[in-house]
Amino acid sequence: MWGFRIAAVLLGSLALVAQPRPRARDLGVPYDGKPGALNAITDVAGLEVGHSTIIRGEGALEVGKGPVRTGVTAVLPRGRGGVMDPVFAGWFSLNGNGEMTGTAWVEESGFLEGPVLITNTHSVGVARDAAIEWQIRTGRRDPAKGWFALPVVAETYDGYLSDINGFHVRKEHVFEAIDGARGGAVAEGSVGGGTGMICHEFKGGIGSASRVAGGHTVGVLVQCNYGRRGQLRVAGVPVGREITEGAFRSVEQGSIIIVVATDAPLMAHQLKRLARRAAMGLARNGSIAGNSSGDLFIALSTANAGAGKPDGEASLRMLPNERMDPLFQATVEATEEAIINAMVAADTMTGVGGRKVVGLPHGRLREVMKKYGR
Repeated sequence: MWGFRIAAVLLGSLALVAQPRPRARDLGVPYDGKPGALNAITDVAGLEVGHSTIIRGEGALEVGKGPVRTGVTAVLPRGRGGVMDPVFAGWFSLNGNGEMTGTAWVEESGFLEGPVLITNTHSVGVARDAAIEWQIRTGRRDPAKGWFALPVVAETYDGYLSDINGFHVRKEHVFEAIDGARGGAVAEGSVGGGTGMICHEFKGGIGSASRVAGGHTVGVLVQCNYGRRGQLRVAGVPVGREITEGAFRSVEQGSIIIVVATDAPLMAHQLKRLARRAAMGLARNGSIAGNSSGDLFIALSTANAGAGKPDGEASLRMLPNERMDPLFQATVEATEEAIINAMVAADTMTGVGGRKVVGLPHGRLREVMKKYGR
């Protein structure tokens, strides 16, 4: 078990360094806007992403034993070295059939303190507690001084492929995701919290993209686990109606978590406005934010370092509202692309009881795009 877990973590860490699979643009999908150098959320300077991936077992479900297809993804706005420096943030619920902890304090204070963690629905609690323990264990916080934390942990449901009631995510996996966070290319598809996720009845998971607009960078990371096949559109093309193989659902199920980051100097109320725009990128791909979907978004700014200090006065910079339109557009475009990047990166996966979820077939996607002149 230990050998497997270490191997899984190493694979997740290596995937952060290299991007072995093509992405949507590599397949010829035409997207608007200018991406950053990595076309990832890590184009926002200083931001780091880490994963812990748990894949274990085959065959029939045995609660507590598997099969397991799950994990944790960590987004650190200022990297591990900047955890003590909060960032301005705002959040938005498009549809609330899901969980993102700590958002009452984000709403009240305007700040995000610590990492954003994303995992499966039944591991939110352990991830939340582990986030607090990690800060104490690494000496970043002194509990003797009365410090307390309200971490942000979000979820989507992976119980179709994984033994979600076996509670396989442990605090060690959360530590691994945070400690393994790096800049550079972001691993996508069936990694970290996205390991067991499904999107438009194709294999889903983690995806990322970025845009350079208005003199600033906007990056997006998604954990996508939503949608019916027939709803799927790629760059305006009704791909889900053309590629019907492997569809298996009769009703909408699942959720999506979206993290938007920017280096633009935005205040909390402006970041809430930015978070809302992620819904438009989601809609471009066909989502209707169905009744059972938890569509929860958080946006943050890495500008204004030191603004969250506990005493004295902070000198702040703020972008005028009149200059936000390019950032709105960047958010919509990067969200749309990040979701498809997640699907392009994800291979076919078999999980609980032999259930199989097919990966988006690259060749067929090219054929359909060509058919529609895209």
